[in-house]
Amino acid sequence: MQKFTTLTGIAAPMPLVNIDTDMIIPKQFLKTIQRSGLGKNLFDEMRYTLEGEEIPEFVLNQPAYRSAEIIVAGDNFGCGSSREHAPWALLDFGIRCVVSTSFADIFFNNCFKNGILPIVLPQEQIDVLMADARKGANARMTVDLEAQTITTSDGESFGFEIDPHRKHCLLNGLDDIGLTLEKASSISSFEAKNAALRPWA
Repeated sequence: MQKFTTLTGIAAPMPLVNIDTDMIIPKQFLKTIQRSGLGKNLFDEMRYTLEGEEIPEFVLNQPAYRSAEIIVAGDNFGCGSSREHAPWALLDFGIRCVVSTSFADIFFNNCFKNGILPIVLPQEQIDVLMADARKGANARMTVDLEAQTITTSDGESFGFEIDPHRKHCLLNGLDDIGLTLEKASSISSFEAKNAALRPWA
């Protein structure tokens, strides 16, 4: 998993509330178990017409936001069914951070497992970030995970809370497998001792 330390990038404003996982990645794209390749289908029904043409009004189709790495979203982002394909699609598109007033629990947890930082802030701070995101590609936000701050292009900074264990995992690029491998020497030592004590096992 890619480490998350400091990110400076374009933020796309998506003020719509209750953006659910079916909007993030529609059900017809859930057949794959590959984490890559889903970025082209991110927000598919919002980005494309039935004929496959881009919808110019959708934020990620606008030139200023095609390389967005941050989404500033409305309330209750990631609600709906518990599909891990949703963070896979966001990450494959290039999104590393989503900021909202609240997230659905399962989506929130899945973000951390896939190297995406979900940040929860009060509405008044979201309003400031949303206004900054609307400035376009020249207005880049900075997310500093170590300092736990997000800073607008004008230098206004807000602190955010994060569980220390999840922070450690993101800073070091550790998913569940990586966490296990951190204990590899201890596991090997235990297995050796256990084999000596219980050779029949």
